[in-house]
Amino acid sequence: MALKATIYKAVVNVADLDRNQFLDASLTLARHPSETQERMMLRLLAWIKYADERLQFTRGLSAEDEPEAWLRNDHLGIDLWIELGLPDERRVKKACTQSAEVALFAYNQRAAEIWWQQSKSKCGQFKNLTVWYLDDEQLAQLSEFASRTMVLQATIQDGAIWLSDSQNNLEIHLTAWQPSA
Repeated sequence: MALKATIYKAVVNVADLDRNQFLDASLTLARHPSETQERMMLRLLAWIKYADERLQFTRGLSAEDEPEAWLRNDHLGIDLWIELGLPDERRVKKACTQSAEVALFAYNQRAAEIWWQQSKSKCGQFKNLTVWYLDDEQLAQLSEFASRTMVLQATIQDGAIWLSDSQNNLEIHLTAWQPSA
């Protein structure tokens, strides 16, 4: 019998002062049996970074042809494709040709640094691609927020993300390995 996804619920209040975006959202995250808690929380952080009422989580690990989250327009085109991990060149190219904007969140320090050294020149070809990196220490701190029911407040200003719940406070600084042009 196949293992089922574990469901997490998050009520998120986002005040993005950099984009002048303010949003309250109730989100459902399905954590795939093979997904780590850190990766699931990075998905949530990516959603917070690009918060929009139309930004939706996809089937993620269960669907090879979809990103982790996407923002679709009224014509079913993709305005934003959010990817996690260290994808191969074909996946990056697919994302960049199918979407107006692509945000890639890299993590896992040792592997990510090697991947970036090998992929930097190829990724540089895509002007609609932003590559963010979150170090292991911040990712571990972020995962401490994980619970089956979360109520989070996020403030984004000058690129920093302040995240809090009833017990934790965290200031997150994503490193822009490749800002979009």
